[in-house]
Amino acid sequence: MHFIRPTWLTHSGEKKDFEVYSCHVSPDGSRLVTAAGDGHVRVWSTEAIYNAADPNYNKPKQLASMSYHSGTIHTVRFSSNGRFLASGADDKIVCVYTLDPNPPSHSATFGTNESPPVENWRIFRRLIGHDNDVQDLGWSYDSSILVSVGLDSKVVVWSGHTFEKLKTISSHQSHVKGLTFDPANKYFATASDDRTIKIFRFTPPGPNSSAHDQMNNFSLEKTISAPFAASPLTTYFRRCSWSPDGNHIAAANAVNGPVSSVAIINRGTWDGDIHLIGHEGPVEVCAFSPRLFSKQPLDLAPKDGKGQPAPHLVTVIACAGQDKALSVWITSNPRPLVITQDLTVKSISDLAWSPDGKQLFVTSLDGSIMAVLFEEAELGYGVSMEENEKALAKFGAGRRGAGIIEGPASLLLEERSREGELRGVEGRMGALMGDAAGTSESALNGSGPTARPNGTLTNGSGNIPDMLGGQTNDGTESRPSKPQEDPNAAKLERLKQRVTITKDGKKRIAPLLVSSSGAGESSLPRAQLMSSVSHGQAPGNDAPQTILDLSKPFDGLPKGGLAALLLGNKRKFAVIDADDDGHILKKITTASRDGAVPILSNTVDGLVPVQPTSSIPGPSPTPEFIRPAVTNPSLVVTQVRLAVPKVRSHVVRTSSASRSSSVTKGQAISSNGADMDVSAATQTDIIFEARNPTGPSPTGRQQDREPTRLGVTKNGQSIWQDFLPRPVLLVTGGREYWAAACEDGSIYAWTSAGRRLINALVLESQPVILECRGWWLLCITSVGMCYVWDIKDLSAPHPPVSLAPILDIATHTLQGHPTNAPAIKSAHLNSEGRIVVTLSNGDGYAYSPSMYAWQRLSEVWWAVGSQYWNTTDSSVGNLKSSSAQKGDGIGFANVSAGVIPFLERSTTNETLVRGRAYFLQRLVKQLLSREGFEGFESNVSIAHLENRMAAAMMLGAKEEFQVYLYMYARRLGAEGLKLKVEELLRGLLGGIYGAGGEESEAIIAPAEDRNWENTSDVLCGWPRRELLKSVVLILGKHRDLQRITVPYAKVLGVTEDHLAGDEAMAL
Repeated sequence: MHFIRPTWLTHSGEKKDFEVYSCHVSPDGSRLVTAAGDGHVRVWSTEAIYNAADPNYNKPKQLASMSYHSGTIHTVRFSSNGRFLASGADDKIVCVYTLDPNPPSHSATFGTNESPPVENWRIFRRLIGHDNDVQDLGWSYDSSILVSVGLDSKVVVWSGHTFEKLKTISSHQSHVKGLTFDPANKYFATASDDRTIKIFRFTPPGPNSSAHDQMNNFSLEKTISAPFAASPLTTYFRRCSWSPDGNHIAAANAVNGPVSSVAIINRGTWDGDIHLIGHEGPVEVCAFSPRLFSKQPLDLAPKDGKGQPAPHLVTVIACAGQDKALSVWITSNPRPLVITQDLTVKSISDLAWSPDGKQLFVTSLDGSIMAVLFEEAELGYGVSMEENEKALAKFGAGRRGAGIIEGPASLLLEERSREGELRGVEGRMGALMGDAAGTSESALNGSGPTARPNGTLTNGSGNIPDMLGGQTNDGTESRPSKPQEDPNAAKLERLKQRVTITKDGKKRIAPLLVSSSGAGESSLPRAQLMSSVSHGQAPGNDAPQTILDLSKPFDGLPKGGLAALLLGNKRKFAVIDADDDGHILKKITTASRDGAVPILSNTVDGLVPVQPTSSIPGPSPTPEFIRPAVTNPSLVVTQVRLAVPKVRSHVVRTSSASRSSSVTKGQAISSNGADMDVSAATQTDIIFEARNPTGPSPTGRQQDREPTRLGVTKNGQSIWQDFLPRPVLLVTGGREYWAAACEDGSIYAWTSAGRRLINALVLESQPVILECRGWWLLCITSVGMCYVWDIKDLSAPHPPVSLAPILDIATHTLQGHPTNAPAIKSAHLNSEGRIVVTLSNGDGYAYSPSMYAWQRLSEVWWAVGSQYWNTTDSSVGNLKSSSAQKGDGIGFANVSAGVIPFLERSTTNETLVRGRAYFLQRLVKQLLSREGFEGFESNVSIAHLENRMAAAMMLGAKEEFQVYLYMYARRLGAEGLKLKVEELLRGLLGGIYGAGGEESEAIIAPAEDRNWENTSDVLCGWPRRELLKSVVLILGKHRDLQRITVPYAKVLGVTEDHLAGDEAMAL
């Protein structure tokens, strides 16, 4: 162990050496950076420090000096990738520097003793976000974020790509003086004078992420206060450190009784009973060595089952503080390896290890900077970084090596991939600076101004057409379109020239707030998927309407949804108190034997006879409903029972898109059960109404009832009228036809002119939901059977299907008592006649007519386990069009548009918002820190994306399938999953090339391209070539995957196109 303290290694002033507050070593170990009270950041050569005793060493010692701060600099840190250097000072500013490869253009400052700079470190960004001194900085291990803390009690998170402020966290109640990052890149910890350490969980943001994207990121995981209950508040720093294996946090300025100590906090449980005791004063800084050590040489270490060395690994930690002593500990020893007393004259402010863990640099407030060199095997025998990666793998660390470029094609592919990524970042920065204020297209999540030929920009993928060589989706060359006039330009010009009169009579031009000069929307990108619109169409209004390929909401269901009951295989008669001898039961049995059908009510306790009620003499007001519907005999044996709507006196349906409803009694009752004010409807509404008889039977017999009157009116004038001999429960309709469902289970349909389309369709029980979408008609009966008909062709796409499977009938079928099932919150049809159902437990289902089975598309499991739930990058819920949707018609490009986001929003509303997922969230949070669940979060997130892709393909949601596919490709590239990447590319290749090597020209029906193995050159409405080329470009920047992606890039001509473009530019 040697101490080196060169005389020239200092921040010297005219009268004294300035206090040195911070130091750090570059990732390659060649530079030491220090920060001091003179306002300078100095970069030193570590080689010169190690050779300070050699008089023949004549290489430069100080490499650079930067003085961009106006005060004392408290912290300085290199980024993990070595590209940037950040410093924070008491001028409340964080400065980010980058190394310019060009030589410095200036010599030393005139009038100073500064040596001329050797390296050209220039200022890259000045980050303003603190209200007081910046005390500490930290970079994540993948350099995706920079976090700064200060005396304003704030924790500010900056993007490591664009250096935009992503989030400001104000969780601490006092000065924040320390920061450390988890080497597994899952957490960071902050230490404060409020005597707590707070652990924050984060997901590394992408290069195009914004503050809007990261609203749900950087969440507080745990607050630790036990070891710091009586810690002193006199320390300048509380610099903590995370062990290289990710298992422990060393927390400075802890106490163990009356004694100062360093608390060792365990990962996952966030507690610990280990204290490092040996310092006489408070400890201000702790620093784990970045390497793991073995107590014995690797060749003598025990072997594992495969014959590989399996040494017992230990970590090394250095501690220092106000007692001017330095201690070095090894986790395998209860006592410190060494303690050096009075190493400095004043408090030690910072410690920094070299990347190989053999040198330690120390700075002090007395202005001294020294290096501690450890001899071979003094700390142990260092192991390779692969051991660090193995130790971190159990926590889900996904950091991988940079890889090696294996040829010019790989280099060209990587360059193409990064071009698109850089273009997205530049587009985001331009939008933030206001450069894109005049564009009519919205740049989303970092996309530049380039739009797709159909006018779409999707979640940062707006750069894909540029990367494809300037071609549109159909292969034609893109041409610059005529710029559209901004409808707000004239209004903005008038606002800019608006003249106001002051109190003293002077004229002034009122200032215009810059942030309000847009069209009323934030300049930050939003999560939205623009629908296809033809060029040249003027927007119908400033607020785009939502396009959702589902039937109109059946908003008349009960508040908690349509109740469902699951019954056992056998239902018995209920025990009736007044019928001890079973007289009533015998009477029912006898009547059934004679052929009569007894009217029974299926109650929770069993079957009971329905009791008739006597009529009230004299005039009576029209009731809200007449009576409950007669229960169909089929309900006696069915295992699914849905709530049956009551027979109402007035049932109304309007064909307009917006139906007014109110809760005032005495008004008409709509078909879905909601009260409806007919007079409030606009004069252009076409109203379909059914009036059930309310009075007693004219003949006195129950079976002789007045007919139900049905009619359609427009502008208050009757168009047609018809009569039915049965009470009507539900009505529906649109521009093509009208339909009514009766109490006896029959369905009638009429044309818009009143001609009957079909004979009555007779079902097994009462209808409870009746919906239409175009020519499609959906009816769900009280026994849970779903019928779908094409009224135009008088056909059905599939046989009737039961709701029993999605109501958990499989787990309740053998029970002998009734069980409450999840309620049906909504049931819809899309433009292809697909049934889409949401339940009160948060699940969303769609029926697949090709597989004759229900498919679960959304569930609470994804909501609590996936990183892509409710995030801007993954949400395509705001499906918007610049023109209003007209009628029920919808083009092929918008089939099933918005269905998946609709189901996921329903899951969020039913589970997360209402607190039903509380316990599942607690379970998932506990699993994240348990052994065996290291990759849980990553695996669930990938599975969620795969579920989304499968759902979009099954439904034929073209735009959403592309968005989810690109998100999936990015995640596979980040995780380095080679098998899934190869399988994805092979699936996308599909039938692009036939047996002769030429592209297939087969034209298929839209529904036949919805599987990966189809032999056409179309997949879910997209040309396979376009999808494959985009995915190859997304994956091209990952060197460890280039052995897989480069052959596909060559086949698609990606690298050749780029090379030809470079040659053309050279000419």
